[in-house]
Amino acid sequence: MSLFGLYERRSLENPAQPLTAEAVAEYLGAVPNESGMPVTERSSLHMPAVWRSVALISGVSSALPLHTYFTGTKDRTTSPLLANPHPELTPLELWRLAYVHRVLWGNGYQQKIRNRAGVIAELHPLMPDRVRVGKVQPDELLPSGKVFEVTDDWGTVHALTSREILHIPGLGYDGVTGCSPVRLAAEGIGLAQAAEKTAARQFGKGNIMSGVLQTEQRLNPDQANKLKAQWRAKMGGFRNSQEIAVLDAGAAFKPVTMPYKDAQFLESREFQVVEIARMFGVPQFLLMSTEKSTSWGTGLEQQAQGWITFDLAPTWLTPTEQRINKELLPASQYSKYAVQGLLRGDSSARATFYRAMRDVGAFSGNDIRALEDLPPIGPEGDVYLQPTYMAPLGTNPLAPDEVPAPVRAAALLAEAQRLLAPAEEPRQLTPAPAPEEGTDGDPDEDND
Repeated sequence: MSLFGLYERRSLENPAQPLTAEAVAEYLGAVPNESGMPVTERSSLHMPAVWRSVALISGVSSALPLHTYFTGTKDRTTSPLLANPHPELTPLELWRLAYVHRVLWGNGYQQKIRNRAGVIAELHPLMPDRVRVGKVQPDELLPSGKVFEVTDDWGTVHALTSREILHIPGLGYDGVTGCSPVRLAAEGIGLAQAAEKTAARQFGKGNIMSGVLQTEQRLNPDQANKLKAQWRAKMGGFRNSQEIAVLDAGAAFKPVTMPYKDAQFLESREFQVVEIARMFGVPQFLLMSTEKSTSWGTGLEQQAQGWITFDLAPTWLTPTEQRINKELLPASQYSKYAVQGLLRGDSSARATFYRAMRDVGAFSGNDIRALEDLPPIGPEGDVYLQPTYMAPLGTNPLAPDEVPAPVRAAALLAEAQRLLAPAEEPRQLTPAPAPEEGTDGDPDEDND
């Protein structure tokens, strides 16, 4: 027995192993369940809800910008490995495949290819079903004690360690590997696939009839086919939708409606979409299921932001960031996904937020342009404005620095008193007294 004997499958060549359908399915990697549909990580993608969930999580996560910064700062730097991690795959294609493996298998594995200087130069993805993880006694050379048994394309098994393998596990219970969401949800996925196949078989064999023609007389096959052809010619097609049928010889047409059990069957198919959405943590409207929710407006926007905040970031993005920081980048650098583009609202809400942050001096013009993916406008865009109404008490931000503080305080106090004083009522002009009799009203006349 090898080091990984505890994780090996039971061989079908063993006489003690019964040769049953469940044993063959388990040997081929399928999970037996009560629905009768063997579920594997690959076969689960035939379920549209599973495909959409995997495509959504992997596509959104890999498309986000992954920036590199100097540790303890927000100053950006570059990482040649993250910029070009594979000789053929683009960064988006490589990380999308890594997320697909984590969503389906619960684990993502990539082989670290080092150059002659021992620096990691490339990352090559590995199929999770070709990797088995085990634990050995930790030592100085292998402090984690984690070892990997990897089978290559030619069937050769290689024993590797964390120095050669980048392992990003999903949610698990042993601290070694993550659990496969597909295997945990095998019953629900199998039920959805069984219901879909049942519906396809039902419609494919024509079990859904529009109605039945009944006669009081017994008809031979030729007479029955002739009557059916006449009925179809008279009543079939959209052009005959308002025609009136005339039946003789005791014939009667009885329409066939959908039985109640078939209506429940359709509801069960809808419920399986909800179950799969719940399993992968994806809102239903992102799976194109909007029957029980609004299909537009701020309600969906809030749901999308909630998905990013409570599921996408903590479940998928943050573990990737920390594993990259721990194993791929030097201690002087760290990486972080830029999710601001997903969290920002519409243009009106962004404008209000930017104006508020600009007014309090938190954002500069270039900061706002960077959040909008626009180039900076130059050094003048790095100026932070100080609001005059939020100056420290007793200071005048508009006065020169050489003015003493008491003078500035007195000036501010006088200005505050002027602004708080009630407005004076306008003066009323009194009319001039009327001139006395015998005078012409000339004030210089008495001086003569």
